[in-house]
Amino acid sequence: MPKKKLPPSPPARKPRADAQRNREQILEVAKEVFTRDGAAASLDEIARQARIGPGTLYRHFATRDTLIEAVYRSEVEKLAAAEQRFAANMPPLEALRAWMLLFIDHVSGKKLIIPAMDTVAGGSMRLIEGSRSLIHTAFVASVKRAIASGDLRPDTDPNDFVRALVGVFHTTALPGWESSARRIVDILIAGSSSMPKHPYAVPRTQKNSRS
Repeated sequence: MPKKKLPPSPPARKPRADAQRNREQILEVAKEVFTRDGAAASLDEIARQARIGPGTLYRHFATRDTLIEAVYRSEVEKLAAAEQRFAANMPPLEALRAWMLLFIDHVSGKKLIIPAMDTVAGGSMRLIEGSRSLIHTAFVASVKRAIASGDLRPDTDPNDFVRALVGVFHTTALPGWESSARRIVDILIAGSSSMPKHPYAVPRTQKNSRS
């Protein structure tokens, strides 16, 4: 007898709208609480500020580590999504610059949540390494678009931008690192520009010449 074909598996159920809203609200509040209180952050306090019961929080995030990982992953995903949004709505060079400045803001925010991330098994570096590919992909895509548009020289290596900006993370203990990092963005673009004078060139201080 011919074998009967099995019916196709039902599609995976999407989270209900209210469950998705609860999850997003938990992540937003958790980010604020972990940033403010670091390793001492209370999950009960997060549930209270999110206006949900502790049981609802634990249904979404079974452990503290799971919640911290989800908060960090969510921030990285927002950063990657912003690169695509900028690419769709701005000229390539403007999109690249805007995204690199947003990356600096991301590093600044990550610095504040590091104490909470360090309490996760494997520490903060495990979380950072686990999300590195998303950031690297966004960087490379944005630089390649600026090369394709003719704004950056054809011999520009996208990985030079990646190394320079990711390296900024290692300077966050120094005073004034954010303003320095923002200047580095314009220096990188100016140094790779295909135009003799481009809109983000860093002005040089002119010394008064003696007569």
